[in-house]
Amino acid sequence: MGLTSVGLGSGLDINGIVSALVNSEQAPKVAQFDAKEGTINSEISALGFLKSALSEFQDSLSFLSKADSFDSQVVKLSKSTYLSSTVTNDAVSGSYSIAVEELAQSQKVGSLAVSDVKAPLAEGSLNFAVDGDSFDIAVSDEDTLQTLVTKINAAKDNVGVTATIVNSDDGAKLVLTSNKTGTANNITVSATDAGAGTVLADTFAMTELQPAKDSIIYVDGLKLTSSSNTIEGAIDGVTLNLKEADIDKLTTLTVSKNTSSIKTGIQAFVDAFNSMSETIASLTSYNPDTQEAGALQGDSLPRSIQSQLRNVISSSFSTSNGNLSLASIGITTTRSGTLEIDDDILSAALESNVSGIKEMFTTEGTGAATKLDGYLDAYVATGSIIDSRDTSLDSSLVRLTEQREAFASKMAAFQARLYTQYNYMDLIVGQLSTQSSDLQSRLDSLPGLVSKND
Repeated sequence: MGLTSVGLGSGLDINGIVSALVNSEQAPKVAQFDAKEGTINSEISALGFLKSALSEFQDSLSFLSKADSFDSQVVKLSKSTYLSSTVTNDAVSGSYSIAVEELAQSQKVGSLAVSDVKAPLAEGSLNFAVDGDSFDIAVSDEDTLQTLVTKINAAKDNVGVTATIVNSDDGAKLVLTSNKTGTANNITVSATDAGAGTVLADTFAMTELQPAKDSIIYVDGLKLTSSSNTIEGAIDGVTLNLKEADIDKLTTLTVSKNTSSIKTGIQAFVDAFNSMSETIASLTSYNPDTQEAGALQGDSLPRSIQSQLRNVISSSFSTSNGNLSLASIGITTTRSGTLEIDDDILSAALESNVSGIKEMFTTEGTGAATKLDGYLDAYVATGSIIDSRDTSLDSSLVRLTEQREAFASKMAAFQARLYTQYNYMDLIVGQLSTQSSDLQSRLDSLPGLVSKND
């Protein structure tokens, strides 16, 4: 490279000339690289949007591809005053009349009233039994009613008794409550004094403060007694949670198919399909006014995806109740290619043929949801068609970077060569200029010659 921007011998702007020549050679190629890189990055981004849209649509198929989604049952009560209920998919659709005669409750028993809960008792032991199980508490001569409350509640082998101190006009009592309701869970307390006295036996001669009760209900006139207020098995698949009792008040319980959840799943499917369709339309569009094309305009990949999915959506599916299609249950395709739902038709179809709709969506390999899911896997799963395209485009970017680097090296060599050539030219011109000046000086010094400047 020249030491100055102006040639010493020629007076030429060598730096300017070299820069202009290099730029004229380099600019078109760099622009070509930039354009190609922009196109590749746009395609990578577009494939990312496409894959995301396809994945969201595939996610919407999860609910509709499961048979359990169509077996879901729902329970309704005519009133919520006397009970609440839950239902499993095993419940059979039907209506039941329920009356609650009595709620289950726990037994409570109390010790002898004492004036001072901190007064020491006597050494010995206490045995507590509930429904055939029991545990023992050792009592020291320093224990009081208050410390015994702590011992009883903290016992690791406690079989279901809770102790507390309750104060009344008669004095303080240690009150035991069975942790479980029902007559089977009555509490029995046995006290044994270690000495000759009967302090423990007298103190723990328990009196019943609240009797245990079983719950009593009538289901369609049939009586059922239970130790709990949570009743399972009265109706298959239904759990009843009793709240209040009034034998004269009937509550109607109705079990039916949960068509609401199915509708929600179908709506999510339609929304996701439409969103995916809009994404594909945007990526493949062309605007004649702006002459701008989507990144995948003219690409066969989105066309292939749409063709496969639309073929499934417009297909007829064989079920035990005859052939069904999405259109036959109210899911139709608009002119723009999106889906829409006729709620009246869908509601009627779910009411009359939910088992057929279940088959249409969920049959392994041939159902609408499972078939769509299989097609989508080919495009969005790890190692899918889109992943392969991404990998190929990434490789193109790597090759493009290598081409840029090779071209940059070529331009550096070209620039160095130009500087060498122009510096050499500058040297030659300088030498010729020096020789010319020297020759002119000698000629001017010859006798008889007059300089033209004179």
